[in-house]
Amino acid sequence: MRDFFNVLVALILGSLGLSAFFVALNTLFPRRIAKTRAAADAMPGRSLGFGVINFLFFGAIAFALFGISDQLNNDALRVVFLFPAFVCVALLGIGLSFGLAGVVQLVGQRLMPEQGGWRHTIMGTLVLGWACALPFVGWFGLLPYAGLLGLGAFIIGFFSREGNLTPPLPARSAKAQPGEGE
Repeated sequence: MRDFFNVLVALILGSLGLSAFFVALNTLFPRRIAKTRAAADAMPGRSLGFGVINFLFFGAIAFALFGISDQLNNDALRVVFLFPAFVCVALLGIGLSFGLAGVVQLVGQRLMPEQGGWRHTIMGTLVLGWACALPFVGWFGLLPYAGLLGLGAFIIGFFSREGNLTPPLPARSAKAQPGEGE
């Protein structure tokens, strides 16, 4: 019973910490998070593909550079290999942070479309964080999906122009045709 209580406290405190982190990111970088959210909303398949490819690419480079530096005896040469490895890991961490902030915004917006601002961030963080805490399915399914989707959306949003990321239009009903009733 004590272990359950410890896990529950860690989940609640972790969710509060993540909520504060994502609210701060959204406050400091609102346009970047909005572009990331728009890319994840408009192109989820492409965002996931970009996320997987870039994660594997930069992860493999970092892994190889760490492996090479581990085999070296010269400290100066070791630093030459460690620096770009840490840069790759830092870039992945930044991309995942901004990407998850955009995915959290998207989840919060879809859950509470009538609310706005920081409420989207907090609700999205709580729902996504608790869902990712679910054993096995959350750990090995939802968390990698959300992270890689966010990473790809961040990269797409980073390299897209201002007006290129528009969310998909809602489906029209059979009654409402363009030009009718205007």
